[in-house]
Amino acid sequence: MSSNQTSVIPLATIDSSTTVSTFKIGYWLPLLCAALLSVGATFWLAARESWHEASLLILGTALGLALYHAAFGFTTAWRNFIINGRGKGLRAQMLMLAVAVCLFFPALAAGDLFGSDVIGFVRPLGWSVIVGAFIFGVGMQLGNGCASGNLYHAGGGKLRAVPSIIGFTIGALWATKDYEWWTTLPQYAPFSFIDQFGLILAILLNLALFATIAGITWVIEKRRHGTIDSDTNHSSQPLYRRLITGPWPFFWGAIALALLNFITLAMIGRPWAVAVAYPLWGAKAAEWLNIDLELDFWTYWMQPGRESALLEPLTSDAGTLMNVGILIGALLAAALAGKLAIQWRMPWQNWIAAALGGLMLGYGATIAFGCNIGAYFGGIASGSLHGWLWLIAAFMGSILGTWLRPLFKLSNITEAHNRC
Repeated sequence: MSSNQTSVIPLATIDSSTTVSTFKIGYWLPLLCAALLSVGATFWLAARESWHEASLLILGTALGLALYHAAFGFTTAWRNFIINGRGKGLRAQMLMLAVAVCLFFPALAAGDLFGSDVIGFVRPLGWSVIVGAFIFGVGMQLGNGCASGNLYHAGGGKLRAVPSIIGFTIGALWATKDYEWWTTLPQYAPFSFIDQFGLILAILLNLALFATIAGITWVIEKRRHGTIDSDTNHSSQPLYRRLITGPWPFFWGAIALALLNFITLAMIGRPWAVAVAYPLWGAKAAEWLNIDLELDFWTYWMQPGRESALLEPLTSDAGTLMNVGILIGALLAAALAGKLAIQWRMPWQNWIAAALGGLMLGYGATIAFGCNIGAYFGGIASGSLHGWLWLIAAFMGSILGTWLRPLFKLSNITEAHNRC
């Protein structure tokens, strides 16, 4: 096996060509272990905290399952368009946003959903968003995944995601130290489509923007290839079995993520956010390692809710619970699909890229008010202009990141079966 190839060891087989063998354990054992972990963690959390926290873990598990089965990612979708002019992934993202806007805007305009207060992510527009999103865009290409992508990659057994997650945590904590400086740079006040244009016009304007982007990808793909890559996933399996074992077409994942994000809004009063947990993980790790960083004096931790989060256990933190749920959901989905595998041997340059990309992901997301989920997905679904600014800056960063990938022995070839 070439040193420049990634080794994949399926847990259900023994590959004598690899330097490390595995026991043949079949299909049902990993599935049983994943199911027991999911159920056990849910009931343990309900006993330790409450069923509200347990429900957040279940919600995260559903998100992880949807992400894995649809292989729904942002990194490869953007790179596939940049390199190959294929826009299927981008069009799926526009569908996801369109469904989310139609669900979110009425609730956010009312300020109430099922009797509970809700608020969106409407943030200022400034250099912190531009620079942070650009850094994040580079990092997601070097790290081979975005915030949600690395979580479900790790849950599915891709060990390359682990240094990215560790780097993300360190980069996010580093950014909290610099957070005050970034927020003092010139910036424009938050801009809300809902407040500025009213509910109906705000929805129509956003839908028009989504349609325009989808149309542009359609035209570019048609001109370059003469055909449009279909999102159909031909399978002889019955519908119920495809839902359980996958793979899903992109548009299934798009709709599922929009609906699950709306459920998140109903449950915790804000949209889904992934990156918000990472600075807290970094702070908790520093505390466990007895590293005195005097976090109480950092502006980031003085904001409402953040100082109390430092004092509370991670089992009560919504962002942490949903992120852990994504890991469990991806593990369960991989086991259901019979694809649970450990990817372990890669060129050393890949590991460096993963760690470096993770640092950039964490730092960029923290100063840009979120990642591809919290700022891009959540920001646009909240009607905030900063979500669109984030998209533009991060896409520009992805262009640079795509150009840098070969320096770290990372391939820019994207395949239909490996689209996450």
